[in-house]
Amino acid sequence: METTRQNKISRLIQKELSEIFMLQTKAMKGVLVSVSACRISPDLSICRVYLSIFPSQQSEEIVKNINGNMKAIRYELGTRVRHQLRIIPELKFFVDDSLDYIENIDKLLKE
Repeated sequence: METTRQNKISRLIQKELSEIFMLQTKAMKGVLVSVSACRISPDLSICRVYLSIFPSQQSEEIVKNINGNMKAIRYELGTRVRHQLRIIPELKFFVDDSLDYIENIDKLLKE
């Protein structure tokens, strides 16, 4: 059960990271990265970020690249939310494969 504070911070981080990824993926044609969910720990120190990536064939490679550039992304996030948050949480990125799962279930039901 998340507290109201956790929910507010999660939404703020989700919004700002979405804008950061939108600006960074403009140079990459045909790639879309969106932040589907953020879950923050009760002590507000760790944030698990779930990314939906299109095309899904490149998702593992893109998430590995994002985790490699985590310091730069965290710094960019810190410059955007420095007046709202005292401590910028540590970010951990994961692939959100729920859309692929839904697509697979639809395909199985049609058969």
